[in-house]
Amino acid sequence: MPLIDPALLADAAARIAAFRAAMGMVLVGRDALADRLLIALLCRGHVLIEGVPGLAKTLAVKTLAATVRAEFRRVQFTPDLLPADIAGTEVYQPAAGTFTVRKGPVFTNILLADEINRAPSKVQSALLEAMAERRVTIGGETFPLPEPFFVLATQNPIDQEGTYPLPEAQVDRFLLALVLDYPAPEEEMEVVRRACRDDAPAASPVLDAAQVLALCDLAGRVHLDERLLAYIVAVVGATRDPVAAGLDDLAGAVAYGASPRAAIALARTARAQALLDGRGYATPGDVKALAPDVLRRRVLLTYEAAASGLRPETVVDRVLETVPVP
Repeated sequence: MPLIDPALLADAAARIAAFRAAMGMVLVGRDALADRLLIALLCRGHVLIEGVPGLAKTLAVKTLAATVRAEFRRVQFTPDLLPADIAGTEVYQPAAGTFTVRKGPVFTNILLADEINRAPSKVQSALLEAMAERRVTIGGETFPLPEPFFVLATQNPIDQEGTYPLPEAQVDRFLLALVLDYPAPEEEMEVVRRACRDDAPAASPVLDAAQVLALCDLAGRVHLDERLLAYIVAVVGATRDPVAAGLDDLAGAVAYGASPRAAIALARTARAQALLDGRGYATPGDVKALAPDVLRRRVLLTYEAAASGLRPETVVDRVLETVPVP
């Protein structure tokens, strides 16, 4: 594969730097989160963000929407939400005696599905189907979703009452699953300072839809060596059979490993990470950097392993330590 023109890499680096600066104007100590959101955007994937209330999940998505000059909508998921409230429905017009299509909020460029686990499974499925197919059928007519189409879903892991956990198979529709932790003390101090100011900084648009799609195409041209592809497949395969990979202590710990969709996600995100670093080729370091976020919700543990305190992230870390790097 021919190398990417250095001029294109330089132009991409400038746009990425502008995006990072715009996100940093609002978010404090969330540089990694901003990069992950941009990676998903460049891969035409979707993101699930988990964290306790107050960790800037919604703010991060709103800031992204302000940074990218594209249509943005937010849907607050609630138990009484219906699939038609997401996808749209036919509305009867008494005067004409006909039905007209009213498109739902899914017809946008950036969609924030806030607290997705508060809606019933049929509503979650309606959104996830649109995410996978990038089109919606209403009244027998199929409508394509706009490009780019990017869904960021948030969920609160501490609430149990009034929630409907996402089925494991449907979580696999998300390219990345991110888990936010509490900020460091100095970062939290800066957050409080900004919150107490009347002139808190705001993000301004630095990318438009056409520029985002151009970066998507450029990320798809990043070189992925055959040896690196074999490494990705080996990492994903080791999550299915840790013993065969030399991890005897994990025998009986994994109920289901990651699917080929995870290998595709690793390859795509590694390319995007390389572009963020200004390179026209992906490395094993890119794979290792993205593997926890790609695989954490795709590795399902047995009941005994989960009860003993083992976490999917630990399995992924052990796999990355064991699988030989090319």
